This record gives sequence, C-alpha cells and structure tokens, in this order.
Amino acid sequence: MHRQELNVILAFSGIEYGSDGNFRQREVAKTLDGAERRVKTIQAKFRGRRIHPEVPKYCRAELLQDNYFHAVFEATKGLAQRIRDMSGVQADGAALVDRVFSIDRPLLVLNSLRTETERSEHKGFAMLLKGCFGAARNPLAHEPKILWEGEDDAADYLSLISLLHRKLDDCVPTGLGDTK
Repeated sequence: MHRQELNVILAFSGIEYGSDGNFRQREVAKTLDGAERRVKTIQAKFRGRRIHPEVPKYCRAELLQDNYFHAVFEATKGLAQRIRDMSGVQADGAALVDRVFSIDRPLLVLNSLRTETERSEHKGFAMLLKGCFGAARNPLAHEPKILWEGEDDAADYLSLISLLHRKLDDCVPTGLGDTK
C-alpha cells in the first residue's frame, strides 16, 4: 500500500517504484487522476475474477509492468507448455491439442468419456483450447502491439486461460499412445 501511495507522487516526475525494488521511467502524469489510475494494482483490475496460479507464473513481470499485450501472449504460451508438460507431447497449438485430447486415443482426459455427454464435454474443452490459441496467441504473434485493444480484452483472455488451467487440473493421463 505504501508503494502505491509513493507511486502516485512519483508519477508526476515520470518515475515508478516497482515491486522488485527498482525504479523505472514512466510517462509523466499530468493530473492526480492520471497518476492514481496508473498505479492501480493488478488485483484491482481483475477483482472478482479467480485467476489460476499458473497464469501469473508465466506473465507476472508483464502484469507488473501493465504490459497486457505480452501478458496474454506469455500466458497462452504457458498454457501450451503446461499441456506439453502433462502429456510429454512436443507439439504446439492445434496440433498439440489434437494429439493430446483426441477422442480415439487421448493422452489426457477431462472425464471418463463413457457417455455422449462426457465425450461432448471433452471435445468442447479441446475446442476451447484450440480457440484460445487461435484467437489469443496467434494474432498477438503476428500483429503489431499498437493495434491491440488492451486491458479489457486482457482481463477476459486471462480469465479464459485461468478457466482452462482449472480444467487441466482435473485432467488425468490415460497411459495410451506414445509421446511423438
């Protein structure tokens, strides 16, 4: 809390004191409102959203710098890495999801796959994963940062990634197939 109060004052000098104990150059704030907005904590920005601990594991530095473009990019790469770690499959994106969450020979399952409803849920989860890579990570990898919309989209994407991590918490290995 003291750092936040200090940063409101420092914002008028174009300086910020980070949680890492280092000072950084920032754009000079022109108004008290502008200075206070700048020092909002990430907790306030994501108030009411349960963020899975795997999300900040991959993008903590970017979040602390309010670099939401790269925070989402790193969080989606972290999601893929977690699937690789859990499955042993060294692929990426849709190919990774298709291999790990196939219906015929899945390496990880969300449920028992015994009923049509369970198979549908499993397929839907795989589609959400592929959608996250296609809608969040891929555009960030190919579009300039200046075209990105920002904070609101970041909160929603990070919430989606958090949900996907929570679902991965429930996945179990099947012991099927190899890890090619």
